[in-house]
Amino acid sequence: MTDSTSDPTTDRPSPTPVRDMRKLVGIVLGLTVALGLMLLAFATPAIHSGPHDVPLAVSGPEPAVARLTTMLDEQRPGAFVVTPYAYADDVTAAIEKRDAVGGVSVTPDGVTVQTASAAGAPYATLLQGVGSALAAQGQNVTYVDVVPLTADDPTGAGLSALALPLAFGGLASAVGLVTAFRHSRGLRVAGAIGFAVVAGIAVTAVLQFWLGTLDGPFWSTAAAFALGIGAISLAVLGLESLLGYPGLGLGAVVMMFVANPLSGIATGPAWLPQPWGEIGQFLPIGAAGTAIRSAAFFDGGAGRAVVVLAVWAAAGIALVGISAVRASRRATAGPS
Repeated sequence: MTDSTSDPTTDRPSPTPVRDMRKLVGIVLGLTVALGLMLLAFATPAIHSGPHDVPLAVSGPEPAVARLTTMLDEQRPGAFVVTPYAYADDVTAAIEKRDAVGGVSVTPDGVTVQTASAAGAPYATLLQGVGSALAAQGQNVTYVDVVPLTADDPTGAGLSALALPLAFGGLASAVGLVTAFRHSRGLRVAGAIGFAVVAGIAVTAVLQFWLGTLDGPFWSTAAAFALGIGAISLAVLGLESLLGYPGLGLGAVVMMFVANPLSGIATGPAWLPQPWGEIGQFLPIGAAGTAIRSAAFFDGGAGRAVVVLAVWAAAGIALVGISAVRASRRATAGPS
């Protein structure tokens, strides 16, 4: 007769009801904690978002600039970092190079508020509020969108939705390559690079020629997409090579629950609570978002983002190399 606490097919003790209940409680509590942390990761930056040290370019007579700066400090303490320029054209150039998200130029004929809707959704609205305050003081205010979004996507919805495709593309490619090429690190790296290039071209083509979200230089934008996807995929491959399947889990957590909510893709980093917005720019999704916006709409501003992405990609390849060297040494040493 078989003991009720044994598994007759394996001769191992079967789980007891108490053991099953402990496991069930542990799973329920663990998933609840994970869900709570996920909620905090996404909700906390959103709740505390707002203008923080937003770079603003201004030009005009020195007394007028001083009055404007005082007004901004009184109405929006800590919202702006004001940089004075000599002329309105210099303000325009600063916006186009992403040194500022907008500008205000005071002239004898009135005030010109320069915005860049392509820099992120909230900044144009913020600067329109500044213009309204100046108009209430009797100023003649003119608005100019220096770097607008496209007519087909005037709200920038396509750009705002990039975080998840970037993260999913990088993670899914890493998981698929690890599964398909368990015994070839070289093929995994080659596959990640190849997928990043092809996916970058495909995504840019969809956004530019189908959805009309982009209208800038195609190949520069595709390169930014490819670098972003490649940085994520290679970094996760590196972690998996070094740590095994836990490395995939660690990579997924970092990309989905840290880099994603801190990316500021929809709003730009200055809209997130600091220093988290700035930290997000040193993670792949935030850097990719900056590089893509800069390539698609602006004349500059992608330098640091490209370096960050290149470092992540190189680090992933380096981890794969370290893993390969360790495996070679173990194979050479043989069984102990």
